[in-house]
Amino acid sequence: MEAHQPVLCEHVLDALGVKADGVYMDCTYGRGGHSLAVLQRMGPTGRVIGMDKDPEAVASGKNLAQRDARLHLHRGSFSGLAQVAIAEEVFGRVDGILFDLGVSSPQLDAPGRGFSFRRDGPLDMRMDPEAGPSAAEWLNSVRQADLARVLKVFGEERYAKRIAAAIVRARQAQPISTTRRLAEMVASAVPTRERDKDPATRTFQAVRIHINRELEDIREALDQVIDVLAVGGRLVVISFHSLEDRLIKRFMRDQARGDWLPRDVPVPDSALKPRLRIIGKPIRPSMAEVSRNPRARSAILRVAEKAA
Repeated sequence: MEAHQPVLCEHVLDALGVKADGVYMDCTYGRGGHSLAVLQRMGPTGRVIGMDKDPEAVASGKNLAQRDARLHLHRGSFSGLAQVAIAEEVFGRVDGILFDLGVSSPQLDAPGRGFSFRRDGPLDMRMDPEAGPSAAEWLNSVRQADLARVLKVFGEERYAKRIAAAIVRARQAQPISTTRRLAEMVASAVPTRERDKDPATRTFQAVRIHINRELEDIREALDQVIDVLAVGGRLVVISFHSLEDRLIKRFMRDQARGDWLPRDVPVPDSALKPRLRIIGKPIRPSMAEVSRNPRARSAILRVAEKAA
């Protein structure tokens, strides 16, 4: 297995409260760093169910799964976690579910995957290279207004309209096919610079989120997690940007509040049937971890527990 630095690993283990005979779902297996750490804390009857839509991630875990029967791997989006739990016969009995959202380091570090503006390569960006159009295919066909909307909503890009116009003009002369060309195009269209941030950062984030349906997958998965968990089971989520974190924060808050009723209805909080209980405050990486792994700097971990 490749060397990998799982983000906030000790905090994840503590948040999951790993039991020797527990069942845990790692919905973003990646290179298996978190899963391996959970396995190391478990006994012989425990189980880790790993999921990932990236075939390279699943392939990287096969050797470990062959050596350790406690690890069960499934290829597919975490939006299908309920089906996987049913197939594994653990629906409603899972002790912990982990999401480590966003793009992984191995994906960023492989130029051929097209995720990074720092490495020139084909403009792909698909977490599952066999599913849907690539970033290049989409960018060379999308309407300018739709592109501007994606950049604004998913990248929170203040110059979305300028960048969209520049992309449409450039593709008329020559199709956009590489990460470097897209990054250079964005840099030429953006009139100002954010400190310590490449001008292409927000555009690459927006296109990646759109191509992979990342926010839709998160919403669909959140609709399933409570039913998949056992009572007292933990939901542990690591987010890396505000769009993800807002979804997670709002979901946990709403489920901890319980049934919605108008404010003037005189019922006690206990009658609202909360489905989750928020555990502790959000956790961010220490300066020491960020020094070891700079990509951890924007991580934020939230934890909730399924109520009785």
